[in-house]
Amino acid sequence: MTDDALIKAEAAAREAAVNTAAVQIALAAVELAKAAQQQPVVQQPACQHQHRPGRSTGEWLGIGCAVCVGGVGIAFASIAIAIGGISVAILALVLRSLWRDYQKGR
Repeated sequence: MTDDALIKAEAAAREAAVNTAAVQIALAAVELAKAAQQQPVVQQPACQHQHRPGRSTGEWLGIGCAVCVGGVGIAFASIAIAIGGISVAILALVLRSLWRDYQKGR
């Protein structure tokens, strides 16, 4: 045998060894997948309470509208309280001025 033939034979042997290892890994993965599918599925016991379904889009829109209306109501109430406070302050100043004028007039 010539050196060229020997080198080619060694290369072919190495390639076969690598291919064999790759094939073995692939077969092991297939066997693992089969074993995973064959394992019995453990069922969780059913819950004793009733699950309520989630809110629908209409319900969320209703909640959003209620929050908006409530926010506007709170804003108007705050403005009314501010106007009432200013009115009371002006009334107190006017009454104080009248009281001083009345006291000077004596």
